[in-house]
Amino acid sequence: MSLDNRPHYTGGCQCGAVRFRVEGVLGDASVCHCRMCQKASGNFYLPLVSVRGATVTWTRGERKRFQSSNFGWRGFCGDCGTPLTYEAPDGMALAIAAFDEPQGIVPTIQWGIEAKLPYVDKVPELPGEETMADAEAVSFLADLVSYQHPDHDTETWPPEDKK
Repeated sequence: MSLDNRPHYTGGCQCGAVRFRVEGVLGDASVCHCRMCQKASGNFYLPLVSVRGATVTWTRGERKRFQSSNFGWRGFCGDCGTPLTYEAPDGMALAIAAFDEPQGIVPTIQWGIEAKLPYVDKVPELPGEETMADAEAVSFLADLVSYQHPDHDTETWPPEDKK
């Protein structure tokens, strides 16, 4: 919560070129399986949360937009490609994973289930391992330096030593 007791949320793209702040209550959170959302996210589905009724401020950079249909626009980072928005005549939704704290934004409905990929519901049944359980990953990750923006606002980005 902010000092005026209004809820606020922050987020942005992977590279940090685009950041946003949402002030006010978030709307419905959903998962969309439609083919357009699959292609826009490059994934099985796209988790979105409505920001209709809240105020969205772009605090760093601007999203680029692609008109995906006669009614819809998709916003994304022009530098790293992170999907950020779905925009339609009835309002805008933000990609849940683009928020700094996405774990608290829980979808309550699935849309576009006619295009749901047939194996999606079986994913939780697949065996799971932590990243460090893979011996090859351990040696690879020992030298890994992440250039991904952290999950919080920063004064500047990228850091001075990366430029």
